[in-house]
Amino acid sequence: MKTVFTIAVLFSVTLCLGTGDSIAMDGHHAMGHAMPMCAMHGAAQAEVGSPAPAVSLDGVVDLEFKKINLADYRGKWVVLFFYPGDFTFVCPTEIKGFNNALQEFKRANAEVLAVSVDSKYSHLAWIRSGALDKPGYPLLADLGGQVARSYGVLDQESATARRGLFIIDPTGVIQYRVVHSDRVGRSVEETLRVLKALQTEQLCPINWKPGDKTIKE
Repeated sequence: MKTVFTIAVLFSVTLCLGTGDSIAMDGHHAMGHAMPMCAMHGAAQAEVGSPAPAVSLDGVVDLEFKKINLADYRGKWVVLFFYPGDFTFVCPTEIKGFNNALQEFKRANAEVLAVSVDSKYSHLAWIRSGALDKPGYPLLADLGGQVARSYGVLDQESATARRGLFIIDPTGVIQYRVVHSDRVGRSVEETLRVLKALQTEQLCPINWKPGDKTIKE
């Protein structure tokens, strides 16, 4: 029995020290970078059906600094998305895209929050540069990447957030998660489609759209 236990421990240590399979990194790094297995295991902390990890961060709202707490949004749906960095290329297209659809999210009882590891001062400077068309939702500053890490989207190599998106229900439970290559922007239309499908609380078939029939169990 002692021998079996020793083998199990050595196997666990090997997993944590090993490089794991090669994966595609974000747009800031070369393809084929290997990530330690322990780093990949961090994603299990924010799975569908689990309570959303706490978020309490400084952010920029209407050109002012404000502390934002995820817990304050209980009773509403929340679309929480992470992006790699300020003053980049794909990220502003997403921030503006979600802003253009903000009223549709609000009509669906949903709020939008955006997070990167940049400081609140960087967020403010980026907004003031005119590149973002004055977003109507908070841009949060996750300095140190603790929140990104708790959601399993922290890039261990660059210490920036991957392009992850989470839909959190009014009780604070994660109902949807997706993580893109940082080279590819997300779809606002698809996010709205999934949000509204979740709100039916029914079975929704492939390519379901609002107004389509759901599946009766």
